[in-house]
Amino acid sequence: MNPPLLHGSHRDAARGCRGPWNPDLGTGRYRNPVLHADYSDPDVVRVGDDFYLTSSSFQFTPALPILHSRDLVNWTIVGHAMENLPHQHFDEVRPGEGAWAPSIRHHAGRFWIIVGMPDQGLYVVTAERPEGPWSAPHLLLAGKGLIDPCMLWDDDGQAYVVHAYAKSRAGIRNRLHVRPVSPDLRKVLGEGKVIASIDERLPALEGPKWLKRNGWYYVSAPSGGVAMGWQTVFRSRTIYGPYEERIVLAQRGTPVNGPHQGAFVDTPDGEWWFLHFQDMDLYGRVVHLQPVRWEDDWPLVGIEHDAQGIGRPVLEHGKPRVRGDAVACQPQTSDEFDGETLGLQWQWNANHRGDWWSLDARPGHLRLVSRFVRDGDLRAAPHVLQQKFPARAFSVETQLELPEARGDIEAGLAVMGREYAALAVRRLAHGMRLVLRTSYEPRGEVVIEHIGPLRLRIEVANGGACRFCYRDAEGVFQQLGPEFFARPGTWTGATFGVYCAADDPVRHEGHADFGYVRVGPPAVTT
Repeated sequence: MNPPLLHGSHRDAARGCRGPWNPDLGTGRYRNPVLHADYSDPDVVRVGDDFYLTSSSFQFTPALPILHSRDLVNWTIVGHAMENLPHQHFDEVRPGEGAWAPSIRHHAGRFWIIVGMPDQGLYVVTAERPEGPWSAPHLLLAGKGLIDPCMLWDDDGQAYVVHAYAKSRAGIRNRLHVRPVSPDLRKVLGEGKVIASIDERLPALEGPKWLKRNGWYYVSAPSGGVAMGWQTVFRSRTIYGPYEERIVLAQRGTPVNGPHQGAFVDTPDGEWWFLHFQDMDLYGRVVHLQPVRWEDDWPLVGIEHDAQGIGRPVLEHGKPRVRGDAVACQPQTSDEFDGETLGLQWQWNANHRGDWWSLDARPGHLRLVSRFVRDGDLRAAPHVLQQKFPARAFSVETQLELPEARGDIEAGLAVMGREYAALAVRRLAHGMRLVLRTSYEPRGEVVIEHIGPLRLRIEVANGGACRFCYRDAEGVFQQLGPEFFARPGTWTGATFGVYCAADDPVRHEGHADFGYVRVGPPAVTT
């Protein structure tokens, strides 16, 4: 029996996680993005000298990743707050649904996350440690279109939640609603009040986050849409307002489009910073770090503020001054499958089960059990094991073996999104058949006289052009088929992953063994 994924070890973090994108320049400065991966709608909390980040995970599980940093620049994954999403609805692939824009806080000795699931309502989970175990999800408020919640415990102990609305479900949008809730976040205590609204014909006002400082209540909220929007801050002396507003960050001629939706956080020595996302299409919503200073109790975010106090995003800056040294690292990618659990970077395409995989059946290998794929479409397959694109350009390699000579089982290495491509391997009596198949049609095929482990590689170039390669009998990697251009998913960036699939919905026993998955800079292939 495999242990839950969200209780995975930190062995990858302990080994060091220098990857294909490294924001720490090693000179006391950093470059943006600090997370060149799809950590959409980030929120951050500081506990002592440590920072913890969570983000949207949509339909993927385990859900609600938890990342840790000592300096807001170098991050590693330490767990997930949900093993599976709390509905059988998510046993099937539901692109773009699931966990939207969570908030994380630390209160009364516990970590708290509140998250909106746009077709179900607002859920709360808690834990004593960020690694877990986390509580079962509790439905605080049921309803369609309730999204992007954040909680605040006031000085008198009263708790509040602010949230937005998704018009696709609620029929309304561009409103920020504050509701009183019990301090244990188990019960809503009243209707509350809409504290901010704009014309519904304008780009979305959403993603609110609470902050209380110097007696002011602040609600930071993005507006203008994901791709080209900006960051707004509302402030008031009372919880229900009235609130005044100011735009604090916009693109302003930089390559950082739509800089918004994130978190204000302070360091132990009193510096302030703002983490937000940038929509980079196929790469997803990557995370940037901006310096913050306060003037007249308004936050000045970024640099070179104009007459209205609107900042410009930084591309490079001095790192936060923190206590102690932070190890240069990035979220885990490679996995040698030599531990007791899968690396924390892996997620399934829907709610998952423990009998889909094993690290015990063949030590040093990941065994994926074959499962039927409806209409042969990997986009509808919950059991595709995948992870985020970690950089603009990178390579990923795996060693794959199909132990059984059955032509109705295939396994391979895939790039997933609204469209997908996979280097698919089937076992023949005296060799292997490799096919580059896409969501459009097969694009290339070769039969090789090889029975043992097979090495597969994807080369991802800047811009998302993917070359699928296999290692031939002479040890040379050969490209199969034309380039495939990666596409984003629904509200997500492209991913890559491994899978084992069967043609027969009844007789689908079989498996594939993967010896490793190694991610690094682009390699030279011939």
